[in-house]
Amino acid sequence: MFRTVVGSLLALIGAAGAVWSPFRAWYGGRHGSGIRVDDLFTGVGVTPDKAALLGSLFLPMGFAALLTLLGVLLRSRLALLLAGLLVLGVTVLWMVRQGQAAGSLTAGGDGLGYGVATAFGSGLLILLGAYLTHGRRRTRAYGEPVPYEEPVPYDDGRRYGEDPRSDDGRRYGSGYGGTGERGTGEQPPMPPYDPGGPDSPDDPGTTRTLPTIGGSTVEGGNLDGTSGPPKA
Repeated sequence: MFRTVVGSLLALIGAAGAVWSPFRAWYGGRHGSGIRVDDLFTGVGVTPDKAALLGSLFLPMGFAALLTLLGVLLRSRLALLLAGLLVLGVTVLWMVRQGQAAGSLTAGGDGLGYGVATAFGSGLLILLGAYLTHGRRRTRAYGEPVPYEEPVPYDDGRRYGEDPRSDDGRRYGSGYGGTGERGTGEQPPMPPYDPGGPDSPDDPGTTRTLPTIGGSTVEGGNLDGTSGPPKA
């Protein structure tokens, strides 16, 4: 947005300079408003004949200014580009025809005046404004379908099931039951089951607490509710 505003201001300044340049001295004290625009397209070169305002260099410069104004309003970079090229083209073509008529071109005094410099700089400002200006965004019409975009598959470079925290490609759970920071991934062997061992439910020394219907409990470890060692 900021670039567009700056570009529009530069283009408008260039358009104002282009319109003002024909009222400045172009060559030998002669204003551009007195130079016939038809002399640019003849093989003779610039003639000393005086021209009317709308038949002078004011005509292409004024048209370029209108084109610039239209480009700023519509935010059209193409219109600004054409306006800048028109101002520069008319200025360069006039220099060629003037040099053809005078034999050579000189600057200052009886040579090139401020009008030429103003026109040349105005054309550059319009082109710079066209470069900085952003074109208008295309608005989608009502009911126009939104273009479908293919989804991009996610790929983090790992195979399925690998631990993303691991650098050697171990699978999830590789640190279970192992040694070290991450483990070896192997579970420790389970001890063999001993029916008469201390952890067995059939051990005579195991004490159990069984609930009863009245809310009291029976302690002793026998399934029949009696205490003491089980009867044979």
